[in-house]
Amino acid sequence: MHCRIFPSHDLTEVHARLQEIARPFDVTVEPRGRATPSPPSPLTDEALGPIECITEQMWPGVKVLPVMSTGATDGLYLRREGIPVYGVSGLFNDMDDVRMHGQDERMSIQNFYEGQEFLYRLVKALTGGGIV
Repeated sequence: MHCRIFPSHDLTEVHARLQEIARPFDVTVEPRGRATPSPPSPLTDEALGPIECITEQMWPGVKVLPVMSTGATDGLYLRREGIPVYGVSGLFNDMDDVRMHGQDERMSIQNFYEGQEFLYRLVKALTGGGIV
């Protein structure tokens, strides 16, 4: 099993909790390899403000919620050097038609173009070009 651990959580506590959960099933949890911890990127108004504003413009009423994805990035190397890293997609998918990374992975044309527009506006906002 692969385990993603939030940056603020202690590795030994997570391991102990997983062992506790697995014990009744006669399963042993052993770490493989070494974790490479990095600090979390701060959720500042400077980072979240434009995301929330553009989200409200494009999809009124949709809330922006910070999450940690199950995929991996190279962001930990930058975060360890004090450079904040954020992942934002602006992509929506049909909850009843999830085919991520499958042979027939797909998304709607509308969702694709909306995602591109979202990222275009976000890059302009974050680089001083103003919110479109």
